[in-house]
Amino acid sequence: GHVIILRPMQWQVWLAAFAVVGSASASTFSFQGFHGANLQLRGGARKSFMAGNWKMNPNTVDEAKALASAVVKSAAGEPRDMDICVCCPHPFLGPVSDIVKGSKVALGAEDLFTEDKGAFTGGVSVGMLKSLGVKYVLAGHSERRHGNIAAESDAIINKKVRKILDAGLSPILCVGETKEEYELKLNKAVCSLQLSKGLAGVTKEQMSRVTIAYEPVWAIGTGLTATPEIAQEVHAAIRAWLAQMYDQQTADSVRIQYGGSVTPDTVDKLMACPDIDGALVGGAALLADKFDRIIKYK
Repeated sequence: GHVIILRPMQWQVWLAAFAVVGSASASTFSFQGFHGANLQLRGGARKSFMAGNWKMNPNTVDEAKALASAVVKSAAGEPRDMDICVCCPHPFLGPVSDIVKGSKVALGAEDLFTEDKGAFTGGVSVGMLKSLGVKYVLAGHSERRHGNIAAESDAIINKKVRKILDAGLSPILCVGETKEEYELKLNKAVCSLQLSKGLAGVTKEQMSRVTIAYEPVWAIGTGLTATPEIAQEVHAAIRAWLAQMYDQQTADSVRIQYGGSVTPDTVDKLMACPDIDGALVGGAALLADKFDRIIKYK
């Protein structure tokens, strides 16, 4: 378990966070007084989960193998029981699978197509991914929602989530608001809508394999990071949504990652928040020393 020590005057900040969390996360922490209080973070069933999203990087298979080897070494040196994953481009999945096999690092894919086989030039099926040892697959990443490389609808994202689950794999469903939506204070409403559509038809039992990643679009690749207070507020709202749409047990067990320019400088404060269970890391995941520090957050 993780324990943090609150300095005098810090407890007011945490109480504000708890007021946002409400009953959805009531079982995730406990008090033993305020000054120098112990705060138990995250429910016992929720292990930290750090995932690197390499996006369209690196340029060569040799670079991919070197980066994967470095992550395996970092993971081996982390004594805590946590989940670690690298999501790499499709051409590198085979070589990277060979490197991470038998290690503490799981293999993730960045995308898949919604059909199992056929005349779909350029498509990659879930069966192909599974045959390479993939465990996690991203779905709904903002770069595929908002036109960087695709403009996928919530219906397409939901079809992908269900395809991943039906194959016995684990989706990382990404949700998050644009800068305009954030400025209009619609962040929680946008996330709720994306969750409702993205998880349509997903059962309570299947939710045990679902990870949610909150990634404010305005913080991805911009160098901007939502403050821990902003991130915690949205993560708490997501957990409250899970409790309302499923039940308290599901809300307490589903892991919610933060994604949005996570760096060695920001990870410690983010991970101190009771409803942030890990990170979906972009740029910093391409630099072995930075991802090592993120894995070894304090």
